[in-house]
Amino acid sequence: MQVRNVNGLLNNKFLKKGLETLSEHGASFAAATSLVMSTTVRPLAILATPDTEKENKQYACAQSIGSGVIKFGLIETIAFPIETAVKKMDKNPKKYLSSNTLKTLTPPDSRAYKLGTQIMKLSAGVITAIPKSILTIALIPIIMDKLFKHRKPEQEKKTLSFGARPIEKLAKGLGNVLDKKGVQNFLKKNEKNDKNIAKHITAGNDILLTSSFAVLTNKSKDIKENRKKALIYNNIISTGATLIGGYFVDGVMKKNTDTFVEKFKAANKGDPKLAKYIEGLHILRPALIFAAIYYGILPIFSTYIAEKVDKYVNNKR
Repeated sequence: MQVRNVNGLLNNKFLKKGLETLSEHGASFAAATSLVMSTTVRPLAILATPDTEKENKQYACAQSIGSGVIKFGLIETIAFPIETAVKKMDKNPKKYLSSNTLKTLTPPDSRAYKLGTQIMKLSAGVITAIPKSILTIALIPIIMDKLFKHRKPEQEKKTLSFGARPIEKLAKGLGNVLDKKGVQNFLKKNEKNDKNIAKHITAGNDILLTSSFAVLTNKSKDIKENRKKALIYNNIISTGATLIGGYFVDGVMKKNTDTFVEKFKAANKGDPKLAKYIEGLHILRPALIFAAIYYGILPIFSTYIAEKVDKYVNNKR
């Protein structure tokens, strides 16, 4: 009975459909997860932080909410067309890739090809990192005003627009990238790292986001001067602790995940979409781990420590 239940899970059509969708829309899944967690769980945890100035907590909440909203909007603007274009390549690689690429990368299910397209799909977070920081900082005073009734100074409205390109041209452009010999050599050399690419891209994106946010926050004229350092420290501590904790937990869980993956492969042997399911599993694990740590576990700790560091630095001057 227990074996039947396990096999039922491994062959569950909803699980497989979810993993397929996750494989095709990994960046969108990460953005949606961030949106939900950053607008609910993280603000509630920050507001529950003891022995911390109320306004510092409010600024941290505003940053969390603004970050989640902007991240979702920007990533969907960039990620969805890329994900759709890659899906076109998956379905008809002969149309978008050269004969040499077809021979070298053997799309659509080879590990090298999957590594390349996964990097493309997850790159939306990196592409939007600096614009996200700019817009998040611009949104913080607005959220402070609307949510916490803090009056914001008058400021010039800023907008960011993206020119729309046909998906067909984008698919051909991505195909041209994969046609490059240097790209193919890189993918073939690193194809065994396809299990960890989602984790590494997430980490790189977080570092870029935190760095750009710190620089831009320090230059902002719309955030109170005496609140900037605590906000910056909060982000640095959160990101640093998330990366350290995330890599550690992911390493511990990876053994159990690998066992599940092998059983999943055996139960779905012959399924033409098996490679997509496996790719979805490799995206799901680090996404949930990093989100749980950053949005659920760390906010109280990072908010508390950030204020203490800020006060210590100010007292040393």
